[in-house]
Amino acid sequence: MSTPLKASHSQFVAHLESTGKARATVIAYSKDIEQLIEFEEKKERILVTDVISDDINEFKELLKKQRYTGKSISRKINSIKAFFRYVSSIDSSIDNPAEQVSHPKYDQNPPRVLSKLEYRALRDACRADARMYAVVELLLQTGMRISELAALELSDVDFDRNVITIRPQNSRGSRRLPLNQAAKHALMEYLQMRPRAREKALFLTKTCRPFLVRNIRTAIDRYFRMAGIRGAKVNDLRHTFIVEQLKAGTPLVYVSQLVGHKRITTTEKYLKLIETPDMEPNIRIEEL
Repeated sequence: MSTPLKASHSQFVAHLESTGKARATVIAYSKDIEQLIEFEEKKERILVTDVISDDINEFKELLKKQRYTGKSISRKINSIKAFFRYVSSIDSSIDNPAEQVSHPKYDQNPPRVLSKLEYRALRDACRADARMYAVVELLLQTGMRISELAALELSDVDFDRNVITIRPQNSRGSRRLPLNQAAKHALMEYLQMRPRAREKALFLTKTCRPFLVRNIRTAIDRYFRMAGIRGAKVNDLRHTFIVEQLKAGTPLVYVSQLVGHKRITTTEKYLKLIETPDMEPNIRIEEL
């Protein structure tokens, strides 16, 4: 007898957790599958083998009517495909109904890259705040993810060798990043005022708690507003680093390694954002 959809859903979530997927990823996949199951239950289909390709295509059309964006629908289809790949991998007798379902076409906005004036204005806005100035400088000068920055510990920074160690996170491995003079100077200034605490985290709140991702994001958003920078997000600092490195002639493979992309094709997409040679080049990332 075929497994109920809800039971397979629980198994799938457990599988994602066991393979080290990020918590946010697990939650997103789980909710997407729950949404499909609710749709199937209205059709009185409760078993995995009850689901057919037409159902998933109908579900996709329903999402369009509910005004979900093409990007959101594509993500949900990706979750559904991953779910049925998992289900069919543990029971070869189950046909994969999502295999032939296509993703909707949608225009994907290119990554937002800060101009020279914008990132200078951001620096000026937070210069009096040693902690946030160090945060911004690290993100700009290393291209690390905000989650990686929040996870940094004091011991991860080697000021003698000018290296920062990024610890493994979820399905990502560890890597080492060069610490240039701009980031090093900002960090050293922050450490002079960092609360004296036993806490290992590099960045702390005034109450000696680790500086959490959501609080870092909120703080940077506030400085974006103070600097008069519209439409920018924290991840744009990472985008800016990648583009500046490529403009400076840093090899694509090395840039991909620096920022921890799993596929070089992800890094290649940024090549489209590089200005043509006859345009005025931006300064090197080391001189930001």
